[in-house]
Amino acid sequence: MLTIITIAAMAAALAIGLAANHYRRRRAPQAADEEEAAPISDLISPLETLAVLLVAFVIVVAAESFGTAGQAVGAEAHRVDQLYEVADYAPEPQRERIQADAVCYARAILAYEWPQMDKGGQKSPEVSVWSSDFRRPFKELARTDADILALLVDADDQRSVARQTRLSEAAPAIPRIVYWFMVVALAATIGAFAFGLPARRSPSHMVLLFVLAGLFTGSLLLIADIDRPFSGQIRVDSTAMEDTVGDIGEDFTEDHPGRPLPCDSRGARTPDDAETPGR
Repeated sequence: MLTIITIAAMAAALAIGLAANHYRRRRAPQAADEEEAAPISDLISPLETLAVLLVAFVIVVAAESFGTAGQAVGAEAHRVDQLYEVADYAPEPQRERIQADAVCYARAILAYEWPQMDKGGQKSPEVSVWSSDFRRPFKELARTDADILALLVDADDQRSVARQTRLSEAAPAIPRIVYWFMVVALAATIGAFAFGLPARRSPSHMVLLFVLAGLFTGSLLLIADIDRPFSGQIRVDSTAMEDTVGDIGEDFTEDHPGRPLPCDSRGARTPDDAETPGR
């Protein structure tokens, strides 16, 4: 809907500007064309400057948000993998518990939380149950190994920060009122250019006008797309977490042969988890 309204607004501005230009030329004497050109150009120039600066500023903000979202996704996947590796230094049964929780957490991210990222980024309880479960063996390690605990807590804290950043970046960084103000500014600029076309215009004037309209429209659509980093045509994908799920899943099978995970393939806690020894 946003894309359709944007394109319609720019097309309407172009059509209205050309129609107004045609109407003005029919009513104004040809001799007045040169006298009118300078004042119209003087009025269009500051409008053009405003539109260009606004687009540049908003593109930078949207691009920064998109980049931050991508970095958060990569950081979260890396921290989950790091948490699994650091747990190797913990004694049993805490080591198995932390590593199993890491695998289940990563699975739950892909199955439950990632599909919701295009809806503004809401925490999934299926994921949060594992992030809470990490802290149970941490409390036990506090009484036995403070050094390992410090490493685990640091890795878990960075994982939590990366998750929160990923969720927050799912929401648009550009307020809707700013976006629509930009649409109005660019539409007004296109309309003003069309209105100010000289009576004796060449085909190149029309070509440049339509190219400018296309570039402005493309800029708006690009901004709207990258401002939704998890749902646009240009989006941040879940490849990093998928790779982590595969890596630590294989590691768990090798490190704990024959031991079941406390979750299913989607990361949901299994009914018999409470009965699993050591959990």
